[in-house]
Amino acid sequence: MTPTLFDHLEQQEPLSKELGPGTALLRGLAQDHEALIMEALFAVAAESPFRHMVTPGGFRMSVAMTNCGALGWVTDSKGYRYASMDPETGGPWPAMPKVFMDLAQQAATLAGYPTFIPDACLINRYEPGARLTLHQDKNENDFAEPIVSVSLGLPAVFLFGGLERSDKTIRLPIVHGDVLVWGGPARLCYHGINPLKKGSHPATGGYRFNLTFRKAG
Repeated sequence: MTPTLFDHLEQQEPLSKELGPGTALLRGLAQDHEALIMEALFAVAAESPFRHMVTPGGFRMSVAMTNCGALGWVTDSKGYRYASMDPETGGPWPAMPKVFMDLAQQAATLAGYPTFIPDACLINRYEPGARLTLHQDKNENDFAEPIVSVSLGLPAVFLFGGLERSDKTIRLPIVHGDVLVWGGPARLCYHGINPLKKGSHPATGGYRFNLTFRKAG
C-alpha cells in the first residue's frame, strides 16, 4: 500500500461511536495536516469557484459549493445528481488532491471501512447563518460505501437522525479537524447542520468548510 500522510494514526481508536452502529467520530484527525489541506482546498476553489446552487424547487442554497474528483454533486432545475463536468466552467472538476484522498481513506479505515476509495468530494463553504436541513445522501449508485465528512474552521452543530425524517436527532458539536464517518446500517440516516454562528478561525476566517467524500459512481 502506498504510504500516506496519516499512516501514523493507523492504530488510533475512534474517540466516539456515540452516533450508533456503523458510525465513528474522529476528533481532530485533520488537524495535523491543516496547512496542506487548506492549501489544496483553495487550489480547487481557484479552478472551480464556489457557487450557490439552486434546488429543483427553485430555492437558492445558503451553502456555497464546489467539487473535486472524477464526479461532482450538482443541483439545478433538472434535479440532484453527479456530473463529471463542472457546469460553471464547462471543464472537468479538479482532480482530488492526494492529501484529501489520504485523509478520507485513513478516516474510513479507522471507522472500519478499509476498502473505501472515494471518487467525489463535495466542498461546502458556510458563512454565518448558512445551514443544511435534514437530508439523506441518496444520489450515489451504491450505498455499500460510507460517507466521510471533514469539518474545517468555525464550529458547528451536526444533526444526526435515523432512517426516517421524523426520527429523533442527536445534536453533536463539531470543531476544526473533526471527521465523521457513517456507513453500513447508518448509511442512509438523515443528517444536517444547524445555522452557523458568527465567529473567526485562524485557518478559515469567518467561514466553515466541509469536505464530504463519497463513492458516487
